[in-house]
Amino acid sequence: MLSGRRLDLLDPSPFDVEIEDIAHGLSRVARWNGQTSGEWAYSVAQHSVLVERIAGLLDRDLPQRWRLAALLHDAPEYVIGDMITPFKAIIGAGYKTIEAGLMRAVHLRVGLPAELPATVTRLIKRADRVAAYLEATQLAGFDEVEARRFFGTPRIGRDIAIEPVRPDEAKRRYVERFRVLGGPVGCAPSPQG
Repeated sequence: MLSGRRLDLLDPSPFDVEIEDIAHGLSRVARWNGQTSGEWAYSVAQHSVLVERIAGLLDRDLPQRWRLAALLHDAPEYVIGDMITPFKAIIGAGYKTIEAGLMRAVHLRVGLPAELPATVTRLIKRADRVAAYLEATQLAGFDEVEARRFFGTPRIGRDIAIEPVRPDEAKRRYVERFRVLGGPVGCAPSPQG
């Protein structure tokens, strides 16, 4: 990792997870395989901030720790990249095992349980689908009928406008939300981050 940490993909340790590495990596990983409109690729970091925001709209009483979990929902992608869901299904169990191990390490590093409660996981998945609908219709060339077929019809958040930002800005926003949501001080980025 850029921080100097070495992460074992087969047995990741929470002690080797740093928010600066996560934010940096996710700010440079493109959603939709880069097939989006705008001057900049729409990053997983920017998507993650959107999902956290939508989770808060879906449950206005959602505790900060679960909002932090929503922000971190795609954190493993800082190491393994973002793959479209159909391709993940083809790759199968090996990919899912590595992704789950990385997620456990991230959760433990920031003080979340290794496995989230099922209700929280479902809420994050709902928020992720709303975000995907918004991204599809605003950035990825889907019309509303096609987007509804893949992602359902969002009941909230339809007024959220998305505009891709530069990687350094996406990283800054991600780290800022991490701090606001009470991410542990030991995971805070360096002043240069």
